[in-house]
Amino acid sequence: MNNQIQSNSYALQNIIRDRITASPQQKITFAEFMDVVLYHPQYGYYSSGVVEIGSGGDFFTASSLGKDFGELLAIQFVEMWLKMDCPNDFCLVEVGAGNGNLAFDIFNYLQNNQQDFFQTLKYIIIEESPALKKRQQELLQEFKDQIVWRSLLELPDNSLVGCVFSNELIDAFPVNQVIINQGKLQEVYLTNLENQITEVYGELSTSKILEYFQLVKLNFPSKDYPESYRTEVNLAALDWLKTIAHKLQQGYLLTIDYGYPAHKYYHPQRSQGTLQCYYQHRRHNNPYLNLGYQDLTTHVDFTALEVEGNKWGLTKISFTQQGMFLMALGLGDRLSNLANGNYSALEVIQRRDALHQLINPSGLGGFGVLLQAKGLKTDQHLLKGFTIPPLT
Repeated sequence: MNNQIQSNSYALQNIIRDRITASPQQKITFAEFMDVVLYHPQYGYYSSGVVEIGSGGDFFTASSLGKDFGELLAIQFVEMWLKMDCPNDFCLVEVGAGNGNLAFDIFNYLQNNQQDFFQTLKYIIIEESPALKKRQQELLQEFKDQIVWRSLLELPDNSLVGCVFSNELIDAFPVNQVIINQGKLQEVYLTNLENQITEVYGELSTSKILEYFQLVKLNFPSKDYPESYRTEVNLAALDWLKTIAHKLQQGYLLTIDYGYPAHKYYHPQRSQGTLQCYYQHRRHNNPYLNLGYQDLTTHVDFTALEVEGNKWGLTKISFTQQGMFLMALGLGDRLSNLANGNYSALEVIQRRDALHQLINPSGLGGFGVLLQAKGLKTDQHLLKGFTIPPLT
């Protein structure tokens, strides 16, 4: 670890210690810790400008494998527009746009293939990271007349007609960690012990944690769960979903991420939860290393999104896997047509590999794709990307 990384990591350690000291109980939740190391304005992983996506960074996303993912999504967005009778101001809202590649691929495809839709499109990017926002603005300069950057709070309620979508967003929300300790459900906290940031367990910080398990109809804890069973609760995802529902007047919410339904997420055999850390394409499970220089993620509980969405007027239309979603939108045809294109042998191999990665069921192809809608008729629910039977 070089001196700059050491300096920034030490700064985060001091910030965390100060938070602990300022806390009435001399401890903070894991969610507060995760929020600091990922989103602190100066030193946080997503805020400081250190995030690199792709072969030179810490992780891959579907859009870092080429233009196909963005183009296939664009095909789905066009169909949404048509289903909604072609509104003149169709809002496409990308929440958490990374380095901007996905938006760039969507715009390029629409400009070259769907001019009618392209002319009506209003693209809104919700991005909290100043460093990432700057990258996005540089990359998307040629489309600046059709893109605005906003925070969610800046959008008026019931103002959006179109589609709100995210790709690998919710997995990076700060989570509360809980553990079964001496037969009781307790929460994981951080405290200072001999000048070391140390985990301790205590009473739940909020009743919302128990309400969460009631929401997903899970009997937790129970005799089925072993001592020291540890997992996460993503309360921030529920708050986010409520906010989106209030902003959306009519249209779709498309969520793509890795995760499970609640009964699989909280299976008794998944005894250490889903928290993972990524540093230079190496995965491990120690969140207290490389502070500010590694990604922390957890899987998404799609059942919670579905049930919470219903509370706020978002109807679940379908839940499927990314591989099936992209195949239904034409990825299989793209594979078949590779041999007929003007590609070198090396280009064919590289592109075929990228396409296969998008549908690999043990990787990106196994990601969940959840479609919810608000204010739409039943016939507007039928979309091409979900014509392959959804998961049960």
